[in-house]
This record gives sequence, structure tokens and C-alpha cells, in this order.
Amino acid sequence: MIKCRFLRACIICYLVSLWVVIFDSVCNGEDKSMDNSKVKVYSQPGEEIPSSDFSVSVNEKPVFVYSARVSAVPLNQVWPGYQRPLDQTEIASFAYWDMSEPVTIEVVSSRPVASVDIRPLSYEIKPSVKDDRIKFQMSKPGYVTVEVNGTHYALHLFASPLEEDIPDLRDPNVRYFGPGIHKAGRVDLKSGETVYIAGGAIVHGVISANEASNISILGRGILDVSTFSREGFPGPISLYKCTNVKIDGIVIRDSNVWAVTPRDCEHLSISNIKLIGLWRYNADGIDIVNCQDVSIDKCFIRSFDDSIVIKGLKGTGDKPVKDVRVSDCVIWNDWGRALEIGAETVAPEISGLIFKNCDIIHTVHIAMDIQHGDRALIQDVRFENIRFEIDDNTPLPIYQSSRDEKYSITGKEGYCPRLIVLEIKANSYSNDKERGRIQNIIFKDIFVTGKDFPESYFVGYDSEHQVKDITIENLRINGKLITDAEEGHFSIRDYVNNVKFVESKK
Repeated sequence: MIKCRFLRACIICYLVSLWVVIFDSVCNGEDKSMDNSKVKVYSQPGEEIPSSDFSVSVNEKPVFVYSARVSAVPLNQVWPGYQRPLDQTEIASFAYWDMSEPVTIEVVSSRPVASVDIRPLSYEIKPSVKDDRIKFQMSKPGYVTVEVNGTHYALHLFASPLEEDIPDLRDPNVRYFGPGIHKAGRVDLKSGETVYIAGGAIVHGVISANEASNISILGRGILDVSTFSREGFPGPISLYKCTNVKIDGIVIRDSNVWAVTPRDCEHLSISNIKLIGLWRYNADGIDIVNCQDVSIDKCFIRSFDDSIVIKGLKGTGDKPVKDVRVSDCVIWNDWGRALEIGAETVAPEISGLIFKNCDIIHTVHIAMDIQHGDRALIQDVRFENIRFEIDDNTPLPIYQSSRDEKYSITGKEGYCPRLIVLEIKANSYSNDKERGRIQNIIFKDIFVTGKDFPESYFVGYDSEHQVKDITIENLRINGKLITDAEEGHFSIRDYVNNVKFVESKK
């Protein structure tokens, strides 16, 4: 009898231990059958329909391929009070996994493969193609696009590092969304709280916080905003007067307006997030508004409107913008500007900004610019080690003049996006009566590739509001060092002083 009781107790202990392991595995969004500790893939969430354009495997493990609506043509209006027509959009695909070692990726296209480009080109990935199967290697985590027969209907691949800071999911301050589909609605974060979206989860919702501190938004799953309108809802992540914020790892799909918008915040870390499906009017990527001490690192942004923007807005406490660092990001911009300061610059000062080691794989208007429409002193800004890829056939951007207007441009009409613009002028977004100044701006190690040659221009406002002390160091267009304004197709206009072109300092 004693032996039977002992055996029964052992069995119960074993079952409890097994249940704990299963519970922890599910809570952490893991599929242990597909996790070899070096490469982790996630299973299909609920009834999400897979993309019909591609299938993907990583180290021979199948990876679920999602769909996302993106812009198909650069036809835009300033918010007209109604939604953008779907005939201006198309369906793209994306997949994600985590990795800590080199992997072999195989992509099967449902369309015959006449050509394939894998971007960023700086990754120097050379695929092999056979029978519409595309195979290549990635040596480390990163974000690439697989563009079959041109830029339309592209595949986006998001390889993140393995997670290292999964929170305790039994903590009452953790709002956990496990694998599957969730109708969360609006999630308001309070101080000390964390939202964790596990890999394999899709959360239909938006996340906001007001005057909160020590908050986190983490995971590998998807925050989906496709069921939310612009009216009555904030963007996917909206923060006001928050401090000590961490946003890491998640995918944001189909933003209703600006996707990630901290306003009047301090001490933010935004890393490893992936933004896709931003097709609607004014769908910006990351907008930093009157914030201080912000890091944006290793993110992928495909946005319809501006991608990463530093702004000062009226009504945001008149706070200066300082110490914003953008690094190691990959940007695809379908309409607006890739790396921008402005157009709203309501602040006493915007300074201490650096954009470093970023790949702009597509843009339509401008790669890097300061569009200065208000009173701020904008100074001490660096754009360093930026790689800009110009499409052979960049489509001509058009402002839509009527609701029913169709995009009818069949060729690019000799169009090429601009490389750099620095300008001080009132615009439709200006709120200050007085204009500001732009000074001490450095562009260092800028590399441009493409058969078309981009133009740039600088222009001030008047003798008191100038663009001055601009250094362009080691700008190379298709490998050629640019040594003066004429050679680089720079137009230096009124109220601009001390523009220098220099070789790299050894």
C-alpha cells in the first residue's frame, strides 16, 4: 500500500511538473517542437490566412507567411476626412522568426521569378534561383525584402535576435497575450505595467499611456490596427508625458494614423520593432514629438508617409527636443520622407540628434531633410553612414486633386527623389509666427547607389534666420567622391552660409 501511494505521488509530481513546463512554454509563446535554442519559429495564429504569394522556410523549418496591405502608388492627400481608396493599395507579405546563428532561407514564389533583389543591398546577399525557389543565407539577425520582378507584392523577412527579457507572466503588472488572436480594444498602460505580445499572437488593439513611468511593450507578436478607424482612436502606440519606456520586438500592422507617437516623453528605448501595412493617409512610422533621451535602434519601417520623424508640436508643453539617436534601421518609404526633422518645429530648441548606420531601400520624395516651419533653433545634428538606394524607376509622386482621381502615370517622367533638403520657410503646418535657424549639421559617410543622380538644396529664410555651418564629409554617389556643390547637384540658395565638402578624416 505504501509503495502504491509513493508511486501515485511520483506520478502526480511528474504530471504537475509537465504541466508547468507546458504552461511556461505556452506563456512564452514558444513552440518547443520548432525551437532548437538557436532558431525559433512560431506557429500560425488562429484562423489567420497565410499569404498566397510566398512560402518560406528557415533551416528547413516552415515559417508562417502573413499578408499586409501596403501602398501601391504614390498618390496622396492631406487628411481629407475619408479613407484612402483600396485601389491605391496592394497586398504584400511578411514572415518573422528569431535567430542567434547563421541560417539558410528558402523562399518559393507563386509567380514565375524573372528577377529578384534582396535589400538592403549593403547586406550583399546573393540568392540562388531555381524553379521559382530563391535560396540565400543570413549570418545574423536583420530585416530584408525579397523583391520578385520589381517592388510590387514584395516579401518582407524579419529575423529578430532571440528574446532575452521575457517578463514573469504571472506578475499581475504584466498584460499577457499568448499565441492566437485577441480582440483587446484600447489598452491603457499604468506606471510599472508591461504589455507582452507573444510570438504567434495577433492583438487587435491600440496601446496608450498618459503620465506613466517604467512601462514596457514587448514580445514578438503582432499589434494589428486594421479594425480601427482614424476617428476616435489614437495610433497603435501613443504615449504622453511618460518616462522610462521600453518598446521592443513586436510587429505593428495596418496603422490607422501615426504608428508610434511619444509626446513630451523622456528616456525611451525603441528597438527591434517592425512596421508594415501603413497604407492609409498620413500613416507615418515613428514620430518623436518634443521628447528627450530617445533611442531608436534596429527597427524596420515601411510607411506610406514619413518614416522616422522628429517634431515639435503646439500644445506639447513647449519642450525642447534633445538627444535622439536613430541607428541600424531599414526604411522603405512609399510617399514621404525617410529621415526627417519637421515639418512642425514648435520648440525652443531641437538639438543633439544623430541618424546613424541606416539603409533607405526605397523613398519617393526625400531621403534626409530638415523642413523647418516654426521657431526652433535646430543645431548639432548628424547623419552618418547612411546608405540610400535609388530605384531605377521611382514612380512620380502626385497630390490627389479629387476623391475619384486615379494614378495614371505609366512612366517616372524623368523623376528622381532628392537626397538632402535643408529649408526654413512657413508651411501649412506652421504654428509659430517667427521662423527659426538651422546650424551645425553634419552629413558624414553618405553612400548613394542608382543610375539616376539625386538633387539637393539648402535655403534659409532671411538674414536673421539662416542655414549655416553645414559639413558634407565623404559623400559618394555610385562610388564617386563629391567634392563640391556643383558636382553633387546641390543648389545653395539664399541665406545659406559656410557649406563645406570635405574628404573623410583618417
